Amino acid sequence: MKLQFTLSMPSVNSWNGKWSGDGNLYAIVESFRGKTDERRAKEILDKGYFHYNFGDGWSAGVKVAQIDNKEANKIMRKTQGFCGYDWMVRSIINKLKIESN
Repeated sequence: MKLQFTLSMPSVNSWNGKWSGDGNLYAIVESFRGKTDERRAKEILDKGYFHYNFGDGWSAGVKVAQIDNKEANKIMRKTQGFCGYDWMVRSIINKLKIESN
């Protein structure tokens, strides 16, 4: 099973009210194999969306969707990475929520 994690910034505290990454795709594709991993993937999918408040007027959102291999290849060609927020995906996978530590 493959899951796509897509980053957004729903709340921004910039001078113009915009995120410089708007309009770009920031996504990570993760594979889940085996009963235990697939069970975790289903728990993640059940939530579907995760939110993180940075506490300074900015917040991040991570949307999760199941995709197939063809879609995964397309996403991997288009993505601009995850803006250094890969730790959010690790936290979601490990804790089912976004925690900074």
